[in-house]
Amino acid sequence: MLPADLDARLQSAVARLGPFAGRVRHYRQVGSTNEVAARLADQGAAHGTVVVADAQSAGRGRHGNRWFSPHGTGLYVSVLLRTASPPVLTLAVGVAVAEALRTGTGLEATLEWPNDVVVFAAGRPRKVAGILAEATTAHDRVDRAIVGIGINLREVVWPEELADRAGSVEGLTGRTVDPAQLLVELLAALASRCADVASGQIAGLLARWERLAPSSRGATVEWSVGSVRHRGVTEGVDEEGALLVRVGTRRERLAGGEVHHVRDAGLPHGVRGAAATEAPEARSLKPEA
Repeated sequence: MLPADLDARLQSAVARLGPFAGRVRHYRQVGSTNEVAARLADQGAAHGTVVVADAQSAGRGRHGNRWFSPHGTGLYVSVLLRTASPPVLTLAVGVAVAEALRTGTGLEATLEWPNDVVVFAAGRPRKVAGILAEATTAHDRVDRAIVGIGINLREVVWPEELADRAGSVEGLTGRTVDPAQLLVELLAALASRCADVASGQIAGLLARWERLAPSSRGATVEWSVGSVRHRGVTEGVDEEGALLVRVGTRRERLAGGEVHHVRDAGLPHGVRGAAATEAPEARSLKPEA
């Protein structure tokens, strides 16, 4: 059963929630919302099923990293999408998260390729949300995607490894946040952006992503291929969501591993990506994971 305030918020916004309407499941604590969503998917749960938890004891980020998820301090959500999961799905979700934060909290949330949601404070990026998309294949095609979203709502004592780069909505705005209302804004934005993907409106989606990602053009980035370190300047994303980087006279296509933004202060900020594929007029590289 949903908490009364959450149920009321969802009922009042049902027309905006698309496939997520009536499919939200709430838990006080889980190991990982993605794991719960995967189990429900195995049991036949419908497209649009949503898992939301007050806390995660084993929340996961990309590359096996832990997502810090103490009780009552964040919004921890996973959605089940029974879709072909085109490569731009992660970017579409990033757009939805940034839009929900802007609408629901007033934060000037921006994106860093492909799935970090950051807010600049005192000239430094603070990561307020992250996205983990996990796809399952059947008969050589993607059968479903489970997309986990973690949003830091309240200030906590961050672990040492996060203290210089994590941020929270309340810490950055100085205002309290209604988690139920922010969830509504998130699901409404997701419904809209997933509809864009389903209807083939990819060009408009990618244009919106680039507007929300100022570092996708003209920013200096570094990455490694094997033991060799490379540096270039970003030139946007291609139709499959890979990051394009100019290195001298050639263009590299980066779609995996770890890329660092080289800040003015000389302190890089990690940005992690998806799988690599070929693109016309670009050499495709898969950075070291």
